[in-house]
Amino acid sequence: MFVKIREAILKIPRGKVATYGAVARAAGFPGAARQVVWALRQSHGLPWHRVLAAGGRIALPGEAGFEQRLRLEAEGVQFNGSRVRMAEHEFRFALRRRNDRPRSGAKSGRKPQKRKRK
Repeated sequence: MFVKIREAILKIPRGKVATYGAVARAAGFPGAARQVVWALRQSHGLPWHRVLAAGGRIALPGEAGFEQRLRLEAEGVQFNGSRVRMAEHEFRFALRRRNDRPRSGAKSGRKPQKRKRK
């Protein structure tokens, strides 16, 4: 799980941001925003400052939050008060397919299996 989350974070380009939830969805784990936080805590060398809370809010307290804002501003990210202007700076991950396999057996060349009755 954490490997896929790290891969998703590495896709966020300079000057763009994504939310914890968006990273989780892009990695294939919708609803796993907290696991994104855990992955960021355990990993070094990731662009951690590009991942924000919902609505573009910096969730880190104190100096860490201040450092995150400075890093983002250095990359050209603009703020409205304490929130990032998400309309301008949000990174949209490529849509993932839920299932790459065909839905019916006929399309894949196989016969559909009959369900057994109980």
